[in-house]
Amino acid sequence: MNKQEIAIIIVTHNSWDHLSNCLKSLEKATQNISSTVFIIDNASTDDTISHLTSEHKWCTLITNKDNGGYSKGNNIGLKEAGFPKSPIFRYALLLNPDTILPPTSLNQLLHYMNNNPEIGVLGPKLVLANGKLDKACKRGLPTPATSFYHMSGLAKLFPKHPTLGRYNMSYIDEDSIADVDSTVGACQLIRGEALEKSGLLDEMFFMYGEDIDLNVRIKQSGYRIVYYPLVTIKHLKGTSTRKEPDLMIKSFYNAMKLFHKKHFSDNYPHIINQIIYLSINLLCYYKRVTNQLKPSHKRIVGSAPK
Repeated sequence: MNKQEIAIIIVTHNSWDHLSNCLKSLEKATQNISSTVFIIDNASTDDTISHLTSEHKWCTLITNKDNGGYSKGNNIGLKEAGFPKSPIFRYALLLNPDTILPPTSLNQLLHYMNNNPEIGVLGPKLVLANGKLDKACKRGLPTPATSFYHMSGLAKLFPKHPTLGRYNMSYIDEDSIADVDSTVGACQLIRGEALEKSGLLDEMFFMYGEDIDLNVRIKQSGYRIVYYPLVTIKHLKGTSTRKEPDLMIKSFYNAMKLFHKKHFSDNYPHIINQIIYLSINLLCYYKRVTNQLKPSHKRIVGSAPK
């Protein structure tokens, strides 16, 4: 059986305000590309379902009765596309509903992947609504040391230092193609064979951390993870999390603890691990309290509380 080129997976939760523009951009970006768009709706209570069923019948809609999280939603779409063991597509694109793709973006990403079979994940440059770089699109492995440099402000003081600036790999020019530890789940193109070796997303991560975890496992399978800024995607960021900032903050720091436990805890004695978990809990509490004191339009949204 001839495989289609790309399965595009979009997980939504009350995201219609931005999903509409995302799909309009996708219609243009997928012209002349054999593809299927899978939209997995995680129990939206806005008008997402009614709009999709009436205006976007070209998409494959899967509705969930509850919000099981970003990882679970993506896995439902990936399994519908046959991943990881019996894929009917060569590639999978994980895409957030608050992204806008230029018309030639998918052709460019696919062309680069086709010419570089050693790449398992390809992530474009993401820019925010204000035109600034979304720093999450090229990331280093968040070891305890790297996370400390980021959270303490040392990375901001020395952004070009390859050790202190590793969290967001700020020492890499944002317009240069580079190997990285992880791209961001808001928009990343994944080779089907890489998913077959690594498996799907870890559903223990409700929201945040699952993309880094997947990239780590794909890299461990022998593939490269590449940041590709020749393609630029707009990322409006925070369509769902802006409405639930406290949930976002808790999910982010819970993901930090889970990631440490899964990837690093065996390298440290029990007491050090407990200190790390306590520090994360205290930082989470601090961020939640200070965020509540801010005006609503200035509250934390997006992929990484600063």
